[in-house]
Amino acid sequence: MINHSDTNSILDLASVFKVLSEPNRLKIVLSMGLECTPVSAIIAKTGLSQTNVSFHLRVLREAGLVKGERNGPFIFYCLYDTALLDILTGMTKWREQTLAMQTAAAAQTIASK
Repeated sequence: MINHSDTNSILDLASVFKVLSEPNRLKIVLSMGLECTPVSAIIAKTGLSQTNVSFHLRVLREAGLVKGERNGPFIFYCLYDTALLDILTGMTKWREQTLAMQTAAAAQTIASK
């Protein structure tokens, strides 16, 4: 658990959230999955242009979330730690649950009027 008074940890985590808050970067991370992926596959999975994917991969690499590995003439990109996918899946489930609870609470409020 992060100590709420540990400013360095909080700032670092905030910078990761900032990088992942860009929808195309999040799409790229989720498209990579558990295996190293060539840029061409990321382009095909996301529907983004090569220039766009390359730009966002650079940002993700500089943030320490992905790494590039040369394989012949190609560069394959991998998540530094695939646990990130579990975290994102957990956050997605959490968000779906909170939205469902909010919708139910709003419906109950309307019904009680």
